Amino acid sequence: MPSVKTVKLVFYEVLQFACLCVPIFVVLQRFASLVRLVRKGDTTAYWLVVAGSIAYVTSVTLLVWVPVKFFIFKQRGFFKEITNWRPVTLTYVLLSTLPCFAIVLASSKVQAETGTQHDVFTELPVSLVLFALICVDIVERIRPFSLKGQADGLESDFVSSGPVLTHLEQVSSVSAQLQQANGSENGSALGPEVKNGSVQGRWSDVDGYNTPRSSSRTYLHFHSYSGSRYFFWVRDPRHELFLDTFMFWLDTVEMLRVGGVREIFYSGWIFPVYILVFFSMLRVVVIPNSPLLASLGVLSQELPFLILRICLIGVFGFVTPVLYVMKNILVCLMFVYFLLLTKLKIFSRETMF
Repeated sequence: MPSVKTVKLVFYEVLQFACLCVPIFVVLQRFASLVRLVRKGDTTAYWLVVAGSIAYVTSVTLLVWVPVKFFIFKQRGFFKEITNWRPVTLTYVLLSTLPCFAIVLASSKVQAETGTQHDVFTELPVSLVLFALICVDIVERIRPFSLKGQADGLESDFVSSGPVLTHLEQVSSVSAQLQQANGSENGSALGPEVKNGSVQGRWSDVDGYNTPRSSSRTYLHFHSYSGSRYFFWVRDPRHELFLDTFMFWLDTVEMLRVGGVREIFYSGWIFPVYILVFFSMLRVVVIPNSPLLASLGVLSQELPFLILRICLIGVFGFVTPVLYVMKNILVCLMFVYFLLLTKLKIFSRETMF
């Protein structure tokens, strides 16, 4: 009887391999059907493309995919020193996503040159190619977690059988306690700076705000419930992982949808759309929660998408919602302001906001 870890490992590997093969087979089959229509029913070209897809998947599986997986599981070679990026996602993007995008661009070029408009591959780039990449990303993220029971290291925040009252009281520092001891021995009162075990006159200097401290006690009420209301308070990182992954690709999904618009697909604008989308997909190579994701997101997605969306709106009209344009603008501006401008001396003065 195989263990649970073995079953989970086999399930993950079969799912990732299916995500590697299925998009290539489907996209190439659509391309083969397009070639047959362009060539007036030539079945020879159709089966040549189908045979080429089978040969490609077989070769990349045996020569690249399986060796990469083997060295990763055995922790051999330079793979055991990899900590900041994920070789599996990089291999998948290069072996599956890139060829699928290339086939879609080739189909657009073939139809534009022959003056036909048979297929715009409307649903395939988003519903199949990108969804397969999301599945591979989710598998790589969820590997450390257990698929049943409570997740390892799950924080039980706000989870208890009833309401909890936490009483926090300010504790004086060691220097203040020593001054209190010396003052009591000398019979003299403490200075205005230390009084009743708390520091006075310094709260107005914190963060540049003049906010006197009204009380030295703080009450934090953590409301949590059991029974039927427990469902609304429970948290699980595995569920949040799925949600965060799909939100991570939301902007890329919209840009791919724009590439499926008929006016754009049969024009030269389809090439910058797919090229920029592919470069934005390279963010998946970096490990989650990496400090590099902020700068990579702005340089590879937000700024290029902003320029491209403005150009597309100017040429084709409102083919994309203005909401995404505003989102790209705000993210770029906030990145420049918080990470660059706030470091300048003029923004560090106390008279500034």
